[in-house]
Amino acid sequence: MITVVQLGLGALMLAYLGVFFQDVWKHRSEIHSDGPLKNFINVAQGYITNFLDTLGIGSFAPQTIIYKTFHLVKDDSNVPGTLNVANTIPVMFEGFIFLTIVEVEAFTLIVLIIASIIGGIAGAKVVSKLPVKKVQLVIATALALTAILMALRQSGMLDILGEGNTALGLSGIPLIASAIGLFFCGVGQSMGVGFYAPCMAIVYFAGMDPLVSFPIMMASCAAVMPMSSITYIKSGKYDKLMSILIMISGVFGVATAAYLVKSMEKDLLVWIIVGVVIIASITVFKQALTKENTSDMA
Repeated sequence: MITVVQLGLGALMLAYLGVFFQDVWKHRSEIHSDGPLKNFINVAQGYITNFLDTLGIGSFAPQTIIYKTFHLVKDDSNVPGTLNVANTIPVMFEGFIFLTIVEVEAFTLIVLIIASIIGGIAGAKVVSKLPVKKVQLVIATALALTAILMALRQSGMLDILGEGNTALGLSGIPLIASAIGLFFCGVGQSMGVGFYAPCMAIVYFAGMDPLVSFPIMMASCAAVMPMSSITYIKSGKYDKLMSILIMISGVFGVATAAYLVKSMEKDLLVWIIVGVVIIASITVFKQALTKENTSDMA
């Protein structure tokens, strides 16, 4: 079953690349370099931000800051499209590589991926009807409390939550509860909450090996992200050269980080996840308190 998921991602990746490069070739006369310095910045940011994305931190927020700081995108309306189009292949590569290097029970993986996808679809339809800022404040608070509980449990100060985190799969009530949690992760993503941090927390508290969260969250995003990116490609609202440079360097950033994650001690990995959840909580709090909200895939 894992092989089927990998083949599905591989086919989707080839289809996406076909759409992308067909559009690039069609508009090749419009592609112009802004000079070697900006090209270098784009290559560097592609590597670094996708390295961070592979750790679960996310790439959209740091890339947006870099875009603004160095004036890399001339038209601000092209920023969302460039973020999605440029990072789709690195994210899909994350999904493919973690499915290869991390052992996870196939049925659990597929159930949780489907739950997150359904949540994302549902969220896209109902998000406009919800009080987004209030929901974000609730989720940000929940993430902060989750980080505290994880830290207390990891430090041995909260034994009531039990010990372990060695399971590679789930069944029965834990699987159902985790699927419901991943569904709401998908819904939350539509509100700009991000997917990685809450997914990591759910996998952790379900008693699974923390490393198992990586193929689950990466494969989920890899299955959803190409669809939104193709919409941007068809609209032409993205920077083509920047997307190519970030796409290529991002794949190398993913490969480097994936190797480090795979070889990382479990305790260190858990503390990194705690850090990711804290960062996510702060980010969502900021989003809830600002006038405008922007979605982040991670």
